[in-house]
Amino acid sequence: MMRAMNILLSLALTTGILSGLWGWVAVSLGLLSWAGFLGCTAYFACPQGGLKGLAIASATVMSGVVWALIIIHGSALAPHLEILGYVMTGVVAFLMCLQAKQLLLSFVPGTFIGACATFAGQGDWKLVVPSLALGLIFGYAMKNSGLWLAAYQARRQAPENAIKQ
Repeated sequence: MMRAMNILLSLALTTGILSGLWGWVAVSLGLLSWAGFLGCTAYFACPQGGLKGLAIASATVMSGVVWALIIIHGSALAPHLEILGYVMTGVVAFLMCLQAKQLLLSFVPGTFIGACATFAGQGDWKLVVPSLALGLIFGYAMKNSGLWLAAYQARRQAPENAIKQ
């Protein structure tokens, strides 16, 4: 129980500090802070951790950006046929799930996160992509610095526990 609390507290601490830093970086670079937080969320939610998790989360989130652009631009081809947008959305959502057969694209929620960010960013992929990408890196830093801090604290406390026994 204590170990889980140490991990949670360490993750909370590093996430809090780096979230504040992310807010400043996003404003300083003219990025979408909310999209960066979606990138952080994608990394935290990915079942794989470490660099492999970062690669999978990044690939799926960025594929979601591409899928959203396909829907946006495909629907614009025939704006008078409203049904086309709905059909495209259904077909693309199917493909977004189907792509999970590939390891790097196996995190389906990441794909939808990238697509949603692109829709929310009104298709401005030149702004959405760097915001998501930096957010993914911040998510990696948040989680892994928190895990490192928890492990460091556990190593420091280990000699104390050995003496008490």
